[in-house]
Amino acid sequence: MLQGEGTAGRQQGMDPARSAVLLAVREALHNLSTSEDGGHILSTLGALKRYLQGAENPALPGEQEEFARMHFSAVLRCLVGRLSSGWLGLLPDGQLEDLWASFFLEGPADQAFLVLMESIEGAAGPSFHLMKVAQLLARFLNTGRMAAVMEGQCRPPAEPAFPLLQETLLTKVVGLPDHLGNRLQRENLEAFLPQNYFPLLGEEIMRALQAVVDSLRGGWDCSVSFLSRVLGKACVHGRQKEILGVLVPRLTALSEGSCLWQRVCWRLVESVPDRAMEALLTGLVEVAAGPEVLSRLLGNLVVKSRKARFVMTRKILFLQHRHSTPTLQSLLGYLAMDSQRRPLLVQVLRELLETWGSSSAVRHTPLPQQRYVSTALLICLVHLGEAELQDSRDELLASLMAGVKNRLDSSLPAVRRLGMIVAEVASARIHPEGPRLRFQYEEDELSRELLALAAPLPVADSPAEAEASPSVAPVAAETPDRGSADGGVPQAQLEGSGSDLDSDDELVPYDMSGDQELKSGKAPAYVRDCVEALTSSEDWERWEAALRALEGLILRSPAAVREVSVELAKVLLHLEEKTSVVGFEGLRQRALVAVVVTDPAPVAEYLTSQFYAVNFSLRQRMDILDVLTLAAQELSRPGRLPKAPQCGSPSPGSQPSSTPAPAWRAVVEERIRNKTRRFSQGSARRGPDARPNEFNLVAGYFFFPLLRHFDRPLVTFDLLGEDQLVLGRLVHTLGALMYLAVNTTVAVAMGKALLEFVWTLRFHGDAYVRRGLLSAVSSVLLSVPAERLLADLPDELLEARSWLADVAEQDPDEDCRLLAVRALLLLEKLRHTLVPPAPP
Repeated sequence: MLQGEGTAGRQQGMDPARSAVLLAVREALHNLSTSEDGGHILSTLGALKRYLQGAENPALPGEQEEFARMHFSAVLRCLVGRLSSGWLGLLPDGQLEDLWASFFLEGPADQAFLVLMESIEGAAGPSFHLMKVAQLLARFLNTGRMAAVMEGQCRPPAEPAFPLLQETLLTKVVGLPDHLGNRLQRENLEAFLPQNYFPLLGEEIMRALQAVVDSLRGGWDCSVSFLSRVLGKACVHGRQKEILGVLVPRLTALSEGSCLWQRVCWRLVESVPDRAMEALLTGLVEVAAGPEVLSRLLGNLVVKSRKARFVMTRKILFLQHRHSTPTLQSLLGYLAMDSQRRPLLVQVLRELLETWGSSSAVRHTPLPQQRYVSTALLICLVHLGEAELQDSRDELLASLMAGVKNRLDSSLPAVRRLGMIVAEVASARIHPEGPRLRFQYEEDELSRELLALAAPLPVADSPAEAEASPSVAPVAAETPDRGSADGGVPQAQLEGSGSDLDSDDELVPYDMSGDQELKSGKAPAYVRDCVEALTSSEDWERWEAALRALEGLILRSPAAVREVSVELAKVLLHLEEKTSVVGFEGLRQRALVAVVVTDPAPVAEYLTSQFYAVNFSLRQRMDILDVLTLAAQELSRPGRLPKAPQCGSPSPGSQPSSTPAPAWRAVVEERIRNKTRRFSQGSARRGPDARPNEFNLVAGYFFFPLLRHFDRPLVTFDLLGEDQLVLGRLVHTLGALMYLAVNTTVAVAMGKALLEFVWTLRFHGDAYVRRGLLSAVSSVLLSVPAERLLADLPDELLEARSWLADVAEQDPDEDCRLLAVRALLLLEKLRHTLVPPAPP
């Protein structure tokens, strides 16, 4: 058979309607492709527009369906291909352009959208053609055609659907801002910017959902799987805030009184692919205003979907810590609102307590994440009742006690405070009839926030109680004020006995705020008398007077102090508070510092030897470190002069009640300076006298003995074991001594020894110790001259650089990362100082 005869045979066997549409489209495409006559083109487009729905003289429904299914995309491609400024100018007043655009705005939306995107992506570069198509796409979006695109995918297809078509539509719909931004570059339109497009996409999804609900009410089947995929893919692209900020408030209002809308919301979320579930749920939890909204939007999704259960009960709670407290309250409140979800809340509490009590988590978890877990733990306890906690009481208490021990052993005050607060609240909730844990800690904003979270949920009172409570509270609040102001006498009695009041009550009371308590004991006048009073006196007033006078006597009598300096340091180190002396620790510490400053070498040698002695408490060892640091700081201060005692008693010749003499000499000198005419330009004031750094000669006595036995455990003291708090204080002290030894002759030897010490402990698990090690490295870089560093410590610096880089990138503690970055900057500055960069 010949080819022409075969074609004619196929056309004869074709449906007449299909044949007529095919012939009409072929003729129209030929005319559009070849004609340059504006009137001819206008009539051809008018003939084709009969096949669009809503035309003035529509074709038969079968012909319209055939045109939309088989020929519409080819017509659109032909129209896009003919687009040019000359072609549109064939007819005046934009008649041809309006008719050309109507095919894209009135025909099947999915095909029009794909042809427009195909034309934009195929454009070679900025041109009239590209801008016209982009402007038409912006009109397409603004007229609500994107809702028609998604609505068409929600209806059941008349023929088997092509998965590739839906996947292409999905990619183009969600990736539209990226595609348009890449093509238009600086000429991009406002409608295609992500911050504008995704809220618009949210509005279009709402229109499509409304069409779905209307169809369901009319008895038609619909599917929201395509909408779910669009929503999930947009969230994966990081646009949860823009799109959910539009969807969640609208869905919250619509689902409040409609079971149908609730079912649609549940199906919308359930149909989201697993790979997008995390992004969607994270955004929903952040945007939703409370657990009630989450419950209406999600239903029991956390029970049905394993992926959703993992995200809601594991990922958000344990692997992230960026969410706010209201977000945690919404999430955990959602788990507590339904009986099918409450077992998951109990399981979450059990896992939270186990993680909170883990020693590894305490050491290696950043402090913000520990606060996050503690907050979630307290919220869980509020939502669970005693009956639910009763079943797991033993397991919960075991995890709680282990966590309290691990946190109280931490060197960081914030970690210890978290342990105290959570332990108090959790012990009262888990075991209410047992003994309560009580701790002493300083209240701050964090502690007040956590305790507010632990408050029980408000219970709705009866109307009678609600009306009665406001009238009772003011009376109870005003009663103490009246009693204190009026001496507890009833108001009626005061009014009746106004004439009997004593006139002496009108006298102004004498101000006694400046009075001092008279002491029967006399303060010692010599250092040896103070030592005797502190060691053997049973007169507690004399003991207190000696302690208060000791610092001043030490500063005034340095020669006498040097004779008994070591004995005096021993007495002060072992001194215990026998009476309630205000500021006892400060008086004792300042006296010890004064002794070390007065006779540095022997006293420092004694204190450093006692640091590793057996019969000392941890408090005494840390006192030794504090005293050495303060004394070194005082010795290294330039132009140091003996300072006046802060809390000492007055000298024997002075009277306690006498007022200080006026500074008349300073007043006279000031008047002379003001009235004297000077002709020189120099300054009248003398600068401080130059003095040698007194810490230079004794730095070794302070520093090296502290490094001697740090790795030798004692019976009651193990720096590398449980006593990591003291180890952290030791490292910080060594760093401070290194910094104060700047420009001293022993600084190089100290720096080398300190870097070896740091290298030994660089992988220590306690964050406080690591902070001290990093500060010590910075102290070495600041105190040792740059030339000596590179000449004597090149290998140590190279090793320290690699270690600092690892810490700055991987350390879980934020302060450690910051200190490592600062040390790296010092190293880089040191390198540029000695080896300037080559000129370009």
